[in-house]
Amino acid sequence: MRTQTLVEIIRGIFAGFLKQTDRFGADDESFSSLAELGAQFRDHAGDNARLITGVQILRRIGRQLFVVWLDAHADYNTPATTLSGNMHGMSAAFLCGEPGLDGLLGEEPRTPIDPDQLELFGIRSIDKLEKDLLRLRRICVADMRQIDEFGVSVLIRRIIDRVRARDGVLHVSFDVDFLDPHLAPGVGTTVPGGATYREAHLAMEMLHDSGLVRSVDIVELNPFLDERGRTARTAVELIGSLFGQQITDRPTPSNAIGPDERGAI
Repeated sequence: MRTQTLVEIIRGIFAGFLKQTDRFGADDESFSSLAELGAQFRDHAGDNARLITGVQILRRIGRQLFVVWLDAHADYNTPATTLSGNMHGMSAAFLCGEPGLDGLLGEEPRTPIDPDQLELFGIRSIDKLEKDLLRLRRICVADMRQIDEFGVSVLIRRIIDRVRARDGVLHVSFDVDFLDPHLAPGVGTTVPGGATYREAHLAMEMLHDSGLVRSVDIVELNPFLDERGRTARTAVELIGSLFGQQITDRPTPSNAIGPDERGAI
């Protein structure tokens, strides 16, 4: 049996319940118009730097935009704090208007969100100066210690309540390294101690049930580091939960024993 491509996996799991939309519409104007009507959008990319344009456009819909950052890393470095110099470690800081990152969009105006509209979730790797900056900006961080202590449901419900109280909407930024490396080995920046399969699904299910999610990006999936598509399948299943797939909707695994095979055992 040949290996399924990621596109085939997505089509199979989403068939029957996911409304297909063009990737961010034909242009910025059509995307913005659809967002105002409550349409949902998805994107997949190499790292969080790719989400910047989508969030910039969503800022135009008139309601406060909150970003839930599901990630092992805070990505809140600036040129003044970074140890590596990598832009993908500064994308959250760019979204919140930190200095030193102007001009990245060329002629496109920069429309940052306020730091109190960023919700970091599942974090477990932060540089020292980056941590100082997060504290200075008073950004909400639900790290893995808090998830262990209070559970996903309490912390996600707090985020939903804060967004709803301000009549806001949500963008979900899903970095696959949010998951534990045993569950998702196909990423370039694994950090031990990540979210479990059910913790991640519960977060996605609750975000869907809130009715506040308007867009999602999926980043850091590296098929060259994956193990027989395991990470890709897990990521697709999680996006399925974010789009409304229920736990009882899961298809029977392809390696399950069929009725005609049971007698041969």
